Amino acid sequence: MGDTFKVFLSALPEVCPRDTRRMVLTADADGRCEVFTWDAATRSTRQVTNRPAGTVHCAIDADAYVWWFDEDAEGRGHWWFQPFDGGCRLPGLPGAPTGLPRGLAVTADGTVAAALAPRRGDTRVLVGRRGRAPREILRIAGEGRLSGITPEGDLLALATVSDGAATVTVVTSAGLIVAELPEASGPAGRLWCRGFSPRPGRSELLLVHEREDGYQLATWTPRRGLVTHSWCGFDTEITARWYPDTDEVLVRQERHGRSLLHRVSLRDRTRRVVPTPAGSLLDAAPRHGGGLHYLWTDTAHPPVPRATDGVALPTPGLLPHVPGRHSELWTPTPDGPVHTLLSLPHSDDSRLDGAGAGTSAGTGTGTGTGTGTGTDEVPPPVVFLVHGGPADHDRDAYDATVHSLVASGYAVARVNYRGSTGYGPRWRRAFGTDVGHPQVDDLAAVRADLVGRGLVDGRATALWGVSWGAYLVLLALGTRPGLWQAGVAVKPVADWVTAHRMTTPALRALDVRWFGGTPEQVPERYAFSSPLTFAAKVSVPLLVVGADRDVKCPPQQIRSYLGALTAAGVAHEEMWLDTGHDGYDGATHVAVLHRSLTFLRTRLPAPTPPRVPRHVREDPGPAD
Repeated sequence: MGDTFKVFLSALPEVCPRDTRRMVLTADADGRCEVFTWDAATRSTRQVTNRPAGTVHCAIDADAYVWWFDEDAEGRGHWWFQPFDGGCRLPGLPGAPTGLPRGLAVTADGTVAAALAPRRGDTRVLVGRRGRAPREILRIAGEGRLSGITPEGDLLALATVSDGAATVTVVTSAGLIVAELPEASGPAGRLWCRGFSPRPGRSELLLVHEREDGYQLATWTPRRGLVTHSWCGFDTEITARWYPDTDEVLVRQERHGRSLLHRVSLRDRTRRVVPTPAGSLLDAAPRHGGGLHYLWTDTAHPPVPRATDGVALPTPGLLPHVPGRHSELWTPTPDGPVHTLLSLPHSDDSRLDGAGAGTSAGTGTGTGTGTGTGTDEVPPPVVFLVHGGPADHDRDAYDATVHSLVASGYAVARVNYRGSTGYGPRWRRAFGTDVGHPQVDDLAAVRADLVGRGLVDGRATALWGVSWGAYLVLLALGTRPGLWQAGVAVKPVADWVTAHRMTTPALRALDVRWFGGTPEQVPERYAFSSPLTFAAKVSVPLLVVGADRDVKCPPQQIRSYLGALTAAGVAHEEMWLDTGHDGYDGATHVAVLHRSLTFLRTRLPAPTPPRVPRHVREDPGPAD
C-alpha cells in the first residue's frame, strides 16, 4: 500500500528533555502508522516498531529511551522501551496488568507513572521505576487519563470525565488525594488539565477553565490552590502548554475552522499573538530557548512541520497536489450563522475570493441549479462530509477524502453545525433537546444556501460521515428524504437503544446526559432521535460500513438498522471491517475510501469540470 496511501503527521515529534536533537514520532510505514526516531543532528531516522496493525502511542524520556505501547486487536497491551539508537526492547512496567493506555509520564530520574484501563469503566494508576515492577497507587471507577507529573515525581494529575463533567484529581506518588478540581459543578466550572510545569520546584499545574462565554487559563499549586486568571480569556476553545524553561505558556486557539497561537506570561499578565500562516495548526510546542515547533496545514496543503529555532524536523516526501478552489461561507439561520468550508472542483487552483455575502435565507429546499457562479455551466454535484464528535469541528486542514472527492469532480461542503467546537461554548452547547435534529436542520440550511447561490447542483447532493457524522447521515436521509440523492455512513450510531445497551460506560453516561435519562426512562426521546425509527422513509441509495469489533458504535445496532432497511425495501449496500471503531491501518482506510467513491460514482456521477467562474464578492463572515 506504500504507493497508494501515506499516513500524514498529525502530531509533532516528542523531544528528549536532555538532548533536544533526539526525537520520537509516528509516521508512515507502508501505509501503517509506526514509531520512528529522528536525530536532528544527523537528519537520520530509525524505524522502531513494525506491527501488522500499526503503532500509535509513543514517548521519549530524559535518558533518550523510546517508549511505545504494544496493543492487541482490542487496544489492550503493555508499555515497552528501547535505547534511542536501538537494542533490546524491555518491558517498561513488568507485571503491570494488560489494559488500554491512559497516559504515561517518565521523570528525569526514571520514575514512571502510567494509567491503564484493564476493564471497561476501570482506571488504575501505577508508579514504579523504568524496567521494574510497579505498584498501584490509585483505582477509580470510570475513565481517567494521566495528565501530568511533577519533575520530582511527587505529584500526579489524573483527568476524568464522568457524565460529561471534566474533573482533575491531584494525587501523591503514595496515592494520597490532595485536591479534586473543580470545586464548582456544571459546564461553566469544567477544568481541562494541561500538565505540571517542567521547571523543578514549581509544583504548578496548568489548566483550562471553561466559563459560560469562553475559556480562561487557570493554575493550581499546593500553597495557593486553584487560581483562575480571568484577565486571560478566549472566546473559543483553547489548549495550552508550558514553555520548558520559563513560566510562560503557549496557547493554541481553535477559532472558526483555523488556529491562532498566543504567548502568555501569567506572571506579567501579558499576551501576544505569535505569527503563523493562515490555516490550521494540528500541533504546536514551545522549545528551550523560546523556539517554536508547529505542524501547519490548510485544505490545499498536507501537514508540514516547521521550526523557528533552526532545528531540523522530519519532513514528508513529495507532497500531493490538491486540486480545486477552497473557500468558506456563513449561512444565517434563526439559531445563528453556520460556518461551512467549501471546496469546488474547478480546474484553476486559485482560491475563491468568497462564497457570497452570507445573506440568503438558507431555509428552503432549493432544488434548482442556479446561476450564482457567473457561468452557464451546470454547478457540480456536492458531497457533504459530516464531521464526527459531535464535540469536534472541521478545519481549514488537509483531508484525503476532500482531496479524492474534489479530484473526482465533486464539490465538498464541511459544515460546523451546532455542537461543533471552535465557535465558543454557547455554540457547542446549542445542542437542542432533540438529539441530532438541530444538526440535520443546519445541514439542510447550508444545502439550501449553496444551491440558492448557484454553487452546487441541487439535483445531485450526497451525505458522507463517520461515527457521529455517520449517525447524522442516517438521520438526515430518514427525516429529510427529498433533499439528498445518496448517502455513505461509516461506523454509525443507527439504533440508539441497542447502541446504549452495548457501548462503553462513558458513552452510556453521555447518552443519559443528552437524553435526560435511559431508554427505559425516556423511550420516546431515544426513538425520536434514532435513525432506526425513520429507516423505512429512506428513499435514496445508501452505503453502510460497520466494524465487527466496534465498541463505540456496536455492530449489533447497525445490523438491526440494515434489517429495517431490507424489510422496507430500501436499496442499500453494506461493507464490514474486521476492526474496532478506531484504526491505524492504511489499507482499511483505502478500502473504505475506494468503496465509497465507487458507490458515489454510480449514484452521483460527476460532470466534466466546468470553466472557472467569475469571482463572487467576498463573504465577510460573522461580526466578532
